[in-house]
Amino acid sequence: MLPVDEQMRIITSGAAQIVPESDLRKKLERGVPLNIKLGVDPTSPDLHLGHAVPLRKMRQFQDLGHKVTLIIGNGTAMIGDPSGKNTTRPQLTQEQVEANAATYVSQAMKILDPEKTTIVHNGDWILSLDLKGMLELCSKFTVARILERDDFTKRYQSQTPIALHEFLYPVMQAFDSVKIDADVEMGGTDQLFNLLAGRELMEKMGMEPQVALTMPLLEGTDGVRKMSKSYGNYIGLTDEPADMFGKTMSIPDEMIGKYYRLASSLSPDEVDKIEAALADGSADPYELKRALGRDLCDTYHGAGAGEEAEAAFDRVFKQSQLPEDIAEIHVDLEVNDEGKVYLAGVLKDAGLAPSAGEARRLIDGGGVKIDQQPVAPKSYNVDPELLHAGVVLQVGKRKFARLV
Repeated sequence: MLPVDEQMRIITSGAAQIVPESDLRKKLERGVPLNIKLGVDPTSPDLHLGHAVPLRKMRQFQDLGHKVTLIIGNGTAMIGDPSGKNTTRPQLTQEQVEANAATYVSQAMKILDPEKTTIVHNGDWILSLDLKGMLELCSKFTVARILERDDFTKRYQSQTPIALHEFLYPVMQAFDSVKIDADVEMGGTDQLFNLLAGRELMEKMGMEPQVALTMPLLEGTDGVRKMSKSYGNYIGLTDEPADMFGKTMSIPDEMIGKYYRLASSLSPDEVDKIEAALADGSADPYELKRALGRDLCDTYHGAGAGEEAEAAFDRVFKQSQLPEDIAEIHVDLEVNDEGKVYLAGVLKDAGLAPSAGEARRLIDGGGVKIDQQPVAPKSYNVDPELLHAGVVLQVGKRKFARLV
């Protein structure tokens, strides 16, 4: 293993909080592999770069010689993590949780080393708890302690309902740490209360308490709000390489350093050099984003995917050429009483817009082209001859379809 100071430098790179940092150093000084825990509730099958931030740090721990335990929360997901929520989460069925879990693991293994990763499911011990075991666990916490959570406090003060089962979430997450004897538990900054609950429970049960390590929440491509599918500012781990590269090119320049620090495969030393070059003005932000796009595509789609995505990007945006792999779509062209075809409906049927209403909005915003020619605003109905076989429809900068 590397010297403790070197390990601490790598581990603290990009971290938001380590509580307490002195305990982490003491654990490292023993010179034996630590057990690093990350618990994830498979509430959705769609992961993005924001979800991958703690996985990146876990991979750094693996490269330093430590053990990683990935806990799939098929038990806790049935409660629903109240962190950062002002309403009760809808409860998922066991079938939904299991389907999402399979997707999560396959994506997480693109970052983690599968041979050095232990995967467990907390439903194995949570769902089998009897009343006696549940009462013993709950007796370790007070209502006052649970209400210290910022989100619970706000909901209580505003008289927003808090379901009783939500109080069990931090207790069950803490129990996970006891079951696997975690040395370090990781999570986002919104998870600090849950992580400290694990530390508290371990101490009360006579165990050496874990260290809590939180990672920052990654802003989306807008550079303002946290990355989220609901905000439309996300880079999905399963996005096609061309989309992944194109979205990366759209991030604000001031976010480049943070994306490299939290989302790329580069070492902390390499990121330090990039941030220094950005600070002194010697770096070209455009070229750095291209390199970041290549790195992300290679990570999630295999070596060489980044160069192919970059070439496709250049064909479309630099050389004004069409992509080489445009999907061919068969749609029925119905002619109305005026002898026109409803273009908004065609865009929806071709999968280029989620609805005809959204397609109309895109047309009005100048975001639709037919064979590279812009469609004028309010042109919802067009002549049938414009939509002949082989014509290419384009929505925005990255969505294309060829009619057959």
